[in-house]
Amino acid sequence: MSISNSHKNAVDRQFGEQANAYLTSAVHAQGKDLQRLAKLLAGSTDARLLDLGCGAGHASFTAAAHVGQVVAYDLSAQMLTVVGNAAQEKGLANIQVQQGVAEYLPFDDASFDVVISRYSAHHWHDVGRALREVKRVLKPGGRAIFMDVVSPGHPLLDIYLQTVEVLRDTSHVRNYAPGEWLSMFTESGLLVREVTADRLDLEFSSWVARMRTPEHFVTAIRALQQGVAEDVRQHFAIQTDGSFSSDIMMFEAVKG
Repeated sequence: MSISNSHKNAVDRQFGEQANAYLTSAVHAQGKDLQRLAKLLAGSTDARLLDLGCGAGHASFTAAAHVGQVVAYDLSAQMLTVVGNAAQEKGLANIQVQQGVAEYLPFDDASFDVVISRYSAHHWHDVGRALREVKRVLKPGGRAIFMDVVSPGHPLLDIYLQTVEVLRDTSHVRNYAPGEWLSMFTESGLLVREVTADRLDLEFSSWVARMRTPEHFVTAIRALQQGVAEDVRQHFAIQTDGSFSSDIMMFEAVKG
């Protein structure tokens, strides 16, 4: 199935205008997942790495210190400009940028040692196809390291998460449950070796400001938060100011 231009345009529009906000976002610039990524890449000095849906480039910057070459790949040209400028400022000469969609990678078969992705897949039109492309461009024995917000799985918790996500950002597609992720990896032919779970704390005002969420949608999110069942409130640790916590996971997989 081809990716609709309307979805690509929605993603590009949503993120292009906010590229600099993501570069300076504390949520994206730091985290235990980046520390874990650095440890996983230690000693990979000759590796060629693809950062799929690189956003403002924080995972690319982390990876660049440990591998030979990083290709920072994203749909948004404005994001890639931000990444390229920041890499130059940081003296990271081994980062190159390239524009495109996750489902159709313009790279040769078996051309990367590692493919990573952080907080991007929930915007993709077809994650299954993207994972099959990841498998194609990985060398035998190559690694895929994916990090994203995940759905708790339970219908009551899931519908809350998807609703606030799409109200905040109309380019949102879906936060997948851990079981859905495992199925998609398996169906793509990638073998999951390890899964690491954690929580991500999100401060409400900066969370909506990053996406320039319209005020009427911010009002809708706050109204939903105030009307949810107690078990939803507890799971997401919803605070009086709207701040909350989401589940995140890191998946480490290999191409057999």
